[in-house]
Amino acid sequence: MTTFEAVVLAVVEGLTEFLPISSTGHLILANSILGIDPQSEFAKLYIINIQFGAILSILFLYWKRFLQSISFYYKLFLGFIPAAIFGLLLNDYIDSLLESVTTVAISMVLGGIVLVLLDKFFETSITESNTDNDLEHVHVIDKLGIETKEIRLKAFPINYKQSFIIGLFQVIAMIPGVSRSAATILGGLQQGLNMKRAAEFSFFLAVPTITAAAGYKLLKGFNHIKGSDMQMLLLGNAISFIVAIFAIRFFINLITRYGLKFFGWYRIIVGTAILILLLMGKSLHI
Repeated sequence: MTTFEAVVLAVVEGLTEFLPISSTGHLILANSILGIDPQSEFAKLYIINIQFGAILSILFLYWKRFLQSISFYYKLFLGFIPAAIFGLLLNDYIDSLLESVTTVAISMVLGGIVLVLLDKFFETSITESNTDNDLEHVHVIDKLGIETKEIRLKAFPINYKQSFIIGLFQVIAMIPGVSRSAATILGGLQQGLNMKRAAEFSFFLAVPTITAAAGYKLLKGFNHIKGSDMQMLLLGNAISFIVAIFAIRFFINLITRYGLKFFGWYRIIVGTAILILLLMGKSLHI
Protein backbone atom coordinates (compact mmCIF):
# COMPACT_ATOMS: atom_id res chain seq x y z
CA MET A 1 0.00 0.00 0.00
CA THR A 2 1.34 3.42 -0.97
CA THR A 3 1.15 6.52 1.20
CA PHE A 4 -1.36 8.05 -1.22
CA GLU A 5 -3.62 5.00 -0.96
CA ALA A 6 -3.34 5.07 2.83
CA VAL A 7 -4.34 8.75 2.93
CA VAL A 8 -7.35 8.22 0.65
CA LEU A 9 -8.64 5.30 2.72
CA ALA A 10 -8.21 7.29 5.94
CA VAL A 11 -10.19 10.20 4.46
CA VAL A 12 -12.96 7.81 3.35
CA GLU A 13 -13.04 6.24 6.82
CA GLY A 14 -13.21 9.61 8.57
CA LEU A 15 -15.97 10.86 6.28
CA THR A 16 -18.18 7.78 6.39
CA GLU A 17 -17.74 6.04 9.76
CA PHE A 18 -20.40 8.05 11.61
CA LEU A 19 -22.67 8.94 8.70
CA PRO A 20 -25.59 6.59 7.89
CA ILE A 21 -24.15 5.71 4.48
CA SER A 22 -22.08 2.55 5.17
CA SER A 23 -18.35 3.02 5.52
CA THR A 24 -17.94 -0.58 4.30
CA GLY A 25 -19.56 0.19 0.95
CA HIS A 26 -17.38 3.23 0.43
CA LEU A 27 -14.20 1.39 1.35
CA ILE A 28 -15.11 -1.28 -1.22
CA LEU A 29 -15.35 1.42 -3.89
CA ALA A 30 -12.15 3.10 -2.73
CA ASN A 31 -10.25 -0.21 -2.78
CA SER A 32 -11.50 -0.92 -6.28
CA ILE A 33 -10.69 2.52 -7.66
CA LEU A 34 -7.21 2.50 -6.12
CA GLY A 35 -6.54 -1.07 -7.21
CA ILE A 36 -5.46 -2.22 -3.76
CA ASP A 37 -4.69 -5.93 -3.47
CA PRO A 38 -7.73 -7.44 -1.68
CA GLN A 39 -5.57 -10.27 -0.34
CA SER A 40 -3.10 -7.93 1.36
CA GLU A 41 -3.21 -8.65 5.09
CA PHE A 42 -1.77 -5.24 5.88
CA ALA A 43 -4.46 -3.48 3.82
CA LYS A 44 -7.16 -5.33 5.77
CA LEU A 45 -5.54 -4.49 9.11
CA TYR A 46 -4.98 -0.89 8.06
CA ILE A 47 -8.69 -0.38 7.40
CA ILE A 48 -9.48 -1.83 10.83
CA ASN A 49 -6.78 0.23 12.56
CA ILE A 50 -7.83 3.64 11.22
CA GLN A 51 -11.19 3.22 12.93
CA PHE A 52 -9.46 4.12 16.18
CA GLY A 53 -8.67 7.60 14.85
CA ALA A 54 -12.35 8.11 14.06
CA ILE A 55 -13.31 6.91 17.54
CA LEU A 56 -10.93 9.41 19.13
CA SER A 57 -12.81 12.20 17.36
CA ILE A 58 -15.92 11.30 19.40
CA LEU A 59 -13.97 11.49 22.65
CA PHE A 60 -12.46 14.80 21.54
CA LEU A 61 -15.78 16.42 20.62
CA TYR A 62 -17.86 15.01 23.48
CA TRP A 63 -15.32 14.59 26.29
CA LYS A 64 -17.60 16.40 28.76
CA ARG A 65 -20.28 13.73 28.25
CA PHE A 66 -17.81 10.98 29.04
CA LEU A 67 -16.82 12.72 32.28
CA GLN A 68 -20.33 13.70 33.34
CA SER A 69 -21.59 10.69 35.32
CA ILE A 70 -21.10 6.99 35.92
CA SER A 71 -24.71 6.29 34.85
CA PHE A 72 -23.74 7.39 31.34
CA TYR A 73 -21.34 4.43 31.18
CA TYR A 74 -23.99 2.02 32.50
CA LYS A 75 -26.28 3.08 29.67
CA LEU A 76 -23.52 2.67 27.09
CA PHE A 77 -22.77 -0.77 28.48
CA LEU A 78 -26.42 -1.80 28.15
CA GLY A 79 -26.43 -0.59 24.56
CA PHE A 80 -23.21 -2.47 23.86
CA ILE A 81 -24.31 -5.85 25.29
CA PRO A 82 -26.46 -7.04 22.31
CA ALA A 83 -23.68 -6.34 19.79
CA ALA A 84 -21.10 -8.00 22.02
CA ILE A 85 -23.16 -11.18 22.41
CA PHE A 86 -24.22 -11.52 18.78
CA GLY A 87 -20.79 -10.44 17.56
CA LEU A 88 -19.09 -13.27 19.41
CA LEU A 89 -21.71 -15.83 18.40
CA LEU A 90 -21.89 -14.82 14.73
CA ASN A 91 -18.35 -13.58 14.08
CA ASP A 92 -17.49 -16.16 11.40
CA TYR A 93 -20.87 -15.76 9.70
CA ILE A 94 -20.49 -11.96 9.66
CA ASP A 95 -17.03 -12.29 8.13
CA SER A 96 -18.48 -14.53 5.40
CA LEU A 97 -21.15 -11.92 4.65
CA LEU A 98 -18.46 -9.27 4.44
CA GLU A 99 -16.89 -11.24 1.59
CA SER A 100 -20.08 -10.75 -0.43
CA VAL A 101 -19.95 -7.33 -2.05
CA THR A 102 -23.42 -8.02 -3.46
CA THR A 103 -24.79 -8.26 0.10
CA VAL A 104 -23.18 -4.92 0.96
CA ALA A 105 -24.59 -3.20 -2.13
CA ILE A 106 -28.13 -4.55 -1.65
CA SER A 107 -28.04 -3.56 2.02
CA MET A 108 -26.99 -0.05 1.04
CA VAL A 109 -29.89 0.30 -1.40
CA LEU A 110 -32.51 -1.16 0.93
CA GLY A 111 -31.20 0.89 3.85
CA GLY A 112 -31.38 4.00 1.70
CA ILE A 113 -35.01 3.31 0.83
CA VAL A 114 -35.79 2.89 4.54
CA LEU A 115 -34.15 6.23 5.39
CA VAL A 116 -36.09 8.04 2.65
CA LEU A 117 -39.45 6.50 3.58
CA LEU A 118 -39.10 6.85 7.35
CA ASP A 119 -37.67 10.35 7.32
CA LYS A 120 -41.10 11.96 6.98
CA PHE A 121 -42.36 10.09 10.06
CA PHE A 122 -39.75 11.80 12.22
CA GLU A 123 -40.21 15.40 11.06
CA THR A 124 -41.08 16.56 14.58
CA SER A 125 -37.77 15.16 15.82
CA ILE A 126 -35.99 17.62 13.51
CA THR A 127 -37.93 20.55 14.98
CA GLU A 128 -37.21 19.38 18.51
CA SER A 129 -33.49 19.17 17.68
CA ASN A 130 -33.38 22.87 16.90
CA THR A 131 -34.74 23.82 20.33
CA ASP A 132 -32.76 21.24 22.33
CA ASN A 133 -29.92 22.95 24.18
CA ASP A 134 -27.05 21.07 25.81
CA LEU A 135 -26.77 23.59 28.64
CA GLU A 136 -29.05 24.53 31.52
CA HIS A 137 -29.10 27.26 34.16
CA VAL A 138 -28.92 25.91 37.70
CA HIS A 139 -29.44 27.87 40.93
CA VAL A 140 -26.76 27.00 43.49
CA ILE A 141 -26.56 28.07 47.14
CA ASP A 142 -23.04 28.26 48.54
CA LYS A 143 -21.89 27.77 52.17
CA LEU A 144 -22.68 31.39 53.00
CA GLY A 145 -26.25 31.00 51.82
CA ILE A 146 -25.68 33.10 48.73
CA GLU A 147 -27.57 31.97 45.69
CA THR A 148 -25.79 32.02 42.35
CA LYS A 149 -26.68 30.84 38.89
CA GLU A 150 -24.44 28.34 37.10
CA ILE A 151 -24.49 27.02 33.56
CA ARG A 152 -24.12 23.24 33.43
CA LEU A 153 -24.24 20.48 30.86
CA LYS A 154 -27.63 18.77 30.91
CA ALA A 155 -27.81 15.05 31.59
CA PHE A 156 -28.15 13.17 28.33
CA PRO A 157 -31.90 12.47 27.87
CA ILE A 158 -31.94 8.67 27.63
CA ASN A 159 -32.91 5.92 30.07
CA TYR A 160 -31.66 2.37 30.52
CA LYS A 161 -34.48 0.75 28.56
CA GLN A 162 -33.97 3.05 25.59
CA SER A 163 -30.23 2.36 25.63
CA PHE A 164 -30.74 -1.38 25.49
CA ILE A 165 -33.33 -1.24 22.70
CA ILE A 166 -31.05 0.99 20.60
CA GLY A 167 -28.39 -1.64 21.21
CA LEU A 168 -30.72 -4.23 19.69
CA PHE A 169 -31.05 -2.06 16.60
CA GLN A 170 -27.26 -2.00 16.40
CA VAL A 171 -27.28 -5.79 15.94
CA ILE A 172 -29.02 -5.27 12.57
CA ALA A 173 -25.94 -3.35 11.44
CA MET A 174 -23.89 -6.55 11.63
CA ILE A 175 -25.18 -7.18 8.13
CA PRO A 176 -22.48 -5.46 6.05
CA GLY A 177 -23.78 -2.40 4.23
CA VAL A 178 -26.63 -1.67 6.64
CA SER A 179 -24.57 0.99 8.50
CA ARG A 180 -24.20 0.95 12.25
CA SER A 181 -24.95 4.66 12.34
CA ALA A 182 -28.19 4.33 10.35
CA ALA A 183 -29.46 1.44 12.47
CA THR A 184 -28.76 3.10 15.82
CA ILE A 185 -30.10 6.49 14.76
CA LEU A 186 -33.36 4.89 13.63
CA GLY A 187 -33.40 3.00 16.92
CA GLY A 188 -33.01 6.26 18.81
CA LEU A 189 -35.80 7.91 16.84
CA GLN A 190 -38.06 4.92 17.42
CA GLN A 191 -37.39 5.29 21.14
CA GLY A 192 -38.46 8.93 21.15
CA LEU A 193 -35.13 10.75 20.95
CA ASN A 194 -35.00 13.78 18.70
CA MET A 195 -32.77 13.69 15.61
CA LYS A 196 -29.78 15.34 17.27
CA ARG A 197 -29.86 13.14 20.38
CA ALA A 198 -30.36 9.96 18.35
CA ALA A 199 -27.29 10.79 16.28
CA GLU A 200 -25.22 11.69 19.33
CA PHE A 201 -26.07 8.47 21.15
CA SER A 202 -25.14 6.60 18.00
CA PHE A 203 -21.72 8.29 18.22
CA PHE A 204 -21.34 7.42 21.90
CA LEU A 205 -22.32 3.80 21.34
CA ALA A 206 -19.70 3.55 18.61
CA VAL A 207 -16.91 4.01 21.15
CA PRO A 208 -17.25 0.65 22.98
CA THR A 209 -18.65 -1.20 19.96
CA ILE A 210 -16.03 -0.29 17.36
CA THR A 211 -13.19 -0.34 19.88
CA ALA A 212 -14.09 -3.90 20.91
CA ALA A 213 -14.67 -5.18 17.36
CA ALA A 214 -11.59 -3.54 15.87
CA GLY A 215 -9.44 -4.45 18.86
CA TYR A 216 -10.45 -8.12 18.58
CA LYS A 217 -9.57 -8.27 14.88
CA LEU A 218 -6.27 -6.46 15.39
CA LEU A 219 -5.22 -8.87 18.11
CA LYS A 220 -5.92 -11.79 15.77
CA GLY A 221 -3.81 -10.28 12.99
CA PHE A 222 -1.24 -8.34 14.98
CA ASN A 223 1.61 -10.58 13.78
CA HIS A 224 1.11 -9.21 10.25
CA ILE A 225 2.04 -5.69 11.37
CA LYS A 226 5.71 -4.80 11.06
CA GLY A 227 7.59 -2.06 12.85
CA SER A 228 8.02 -0.25 9.54
CA ASP A 229 4.21 -0.10 9.18
CA MET A 230 3.69 1.98 12.30
CA GLN A 231 4.34 5.32 10.60
CA MET A 232 1.62 4.66 8.03
CA LEU A 233 -0.80 3.46 10.72
CA LEU A 234 -0.22 6.60 12.78
CA LEU A 235 -0.69 8.78 9.70
CA GLY A 236 -3.94 7.02 8.84
CA ASN A 237 -5.32 7.44 12.35
CA ALA A 238 -4.37 11.12 12.45
CA ILE A 239 -6.15 11.76 9.15
CA SER A 240 -9.29 9.78 10.03
CA PHE A 241 -9.39 11.64 13.38
CA ILE A 242 -9.28 15.10 11.79
CA VAL A 243 -11.66 14.28 8.95
CA ALA A 244 -14.17 12.63 11.31
CA ILE A 245 -14.34 15.78 13.45
CA PHE A 246 -15.47 17.85 10.47
CA ALA A 247 -17.77 15.06 9.23
CA ILE A 248 -19.56 14.82 12.59
CA ARG A 249 -20.11 18.58 12.82
CA PHE A 250 -21.39 18.68 9.24
CA PHE A 251 -23.67 15.71 9.87
CA ILE A 252 -25.29 17.15 13.00
CA ASN A 253 -25.83 20.49 11.27
CA LEU A 254 -27.43 18.82 8.24
CA ILE A 255 -29.78 16.35 9.93
CA THR A 256 -31.11 18.93 12.40
CA ARG A 257 -32.24 20.93 9.37
CA TYR A 258 -33.14 18.40 6.71
CA GLY A 259 -33.32 14.97 8.34
CA LEU A 260 -31.98 11.75 6.82
CA LYS A 261 -33.53 11.69 3.36
CA PHE A 262 -30.48 13.04 1.53
CA PHE A 263 -28.35 10.29 3.02
CA GLY A 264 -31.00 7.79 1.97
CA TRP A 265 -30.88 8.88 -1.66
CA TYR A 266 -27.10 8.93 -1.56
CA ARG A 267 -27.03 5.32 -0.29
CA ILE A 268 -29.33 4.23 -3.10
CA ILE A 269 -27.06 5.84 -5.70
CA VAL A 270 -23.82 4.37 -4.32
CA GLY A 271 -25.32 0.91 -3.73
CA THR A 272 -26.73 0.89 -7.27
CA ALA A 273 -23.34 1.96 -8.65
CA ILE A 274 -21.68 -1.01 -6.92
CA LEU A 275 -24.31 -3.41 -8.29
CA ILE A 276 -23.78 -2.04 -11.81
CA LEU A 277 -20.03 -2.53 -11.51
CA LEU A 278 -20.62 -6.12 -10.39
CA LEU A 279 -22.97 -6.77 -13.33
CA MET A 280 -20.28 -5.40 -15.65
CA GLY A 281 -17.94 -8.06 -14.31
CA LYS A 282 -15.84 -5.74 -12.19
CA SER A 283 -14.06 -7.56 -9.35
CA LEU A 284 -14.73 -5.76 -6.07
CA HIS A 285 -13.34 -6.72 -2.68
CA ILE A 286 -12.75 -5.43 0.83
